[in-house]
Amino acid sequence: MSRVLMRGNEAIAEAAIRSGLKCYFCYPITPQGELVEYMAKELPKRGGVFLQAESEVAAINMVYGAAAAGVRTMTSSSSPGISLKQEGISYIAMARLPCVIVNMMRGGPGLGNIAPAQGDYFQATKGGGHGDYHLIVLAPSTVPEAAELVRLAFELSDKYRVPAMILADGMIGQMMEPVELPEPVDPKDIPERPWAVTGAKGRPRNVISSFDLEPEGLREMNLVLQDTYREIERSEVRWEEVETEDAEILLVAYGTMGRIAKTVVRFAREEGLKTGLLRPITLWPFPYEPIRKLAERVKTVLTVELSAGQMWEDVRLAVEGRAETPFYGELGGVVPSPKRILEEVRKYVG
Repeated sequence: MSRVLMRGNEAIAEAAIRSGLKCYFCYPITPQGELVEYMAKELPKRGGVFLQAESEVAAINMVYGAAAAGVRTMTSSSSPGISLKQEGISYIAMARLPCVIVNMMRGGPGLGNIAPAQGDYFQATKGGGHGDYHLIVLAPSTVPEAAELVRLAFELSDKYRVPAMILADGMIGQMMEPVELPEPVDPKDIPERPWAVTGAKGRPRNVISSFDLEPEGLREMNLVLQDTYREIERSEVRWEEVETEDAEILLVAYGTMGRIAKTVVRFAREEGLKTGLLRPITLWPFPYEPIRKLAERVKTVLTVELSAGQMWEDVRLAVEGRAETPFYGELGGVVPSPKRILEEVRKYVG
């Protein structure tokens, strides 16, 4: 592995190229512009296809086509752009096509601003588009982890034939940290795609579709998806715990707030406050069971988000009344300091 100082957007782009990315389709939007620029410069030089589409709608449908042709493909955008892609994402999910989608969240709703926010949690984890579907959603809290999770996103997407999303924000996209980039993937290690639309000379043709006009047929397509999702929930939940062994108050935070919460735990411990952190790495599948187990022995589970409390709903479902579940959130791109969150912790410890 090579260790370099990189901006988050660039690290994600480089990690994707090293993961065997062949086709990248996009429409520019802040705060992930550097990702687009990096792809435009590097991907064609390394045997891939970069195409800036005329719109987000066009870009996601190009992803559909490239994924159906059997190559590793990706798109990226920020909150309003991801909203425009939702219909295409739903089509891709029902067609059971692997791909990676990057969302560098910004303040919203509406045009909002380009500051860090986490208001796209519902959109990412509850489907976002129409129908009963899920994305695998991975939430990095550092630039190195973002690069690491890109490789994982491609692998999980291939394994389950489910679109995977990297859900980060403008802070992670813009900050610079030392990154150990993964070695380029050996093409032989990329799974074969016998289902792909690659021509049918000498074999039965493949048909990739997201619809069936007969209700019974569409039900069967849906049941295949639901069986896949149950397997992902059994096998792919990921999270990190910090100082939870003797904690009386548990923080739950992801992404940018997850890294800030680590500092809060350190400050609280220095004051003798028994505080721990559970940081979800997969937002879907969500770590319900780990939170549930911790809630059996802590007094308080404090959810901290850059939103009005979207993940808080899942935390409360996990806790199921075992502990009190207060919430602290900021909106509009405001990022609280560790000391501000520590003030909230002091309210509940003891």
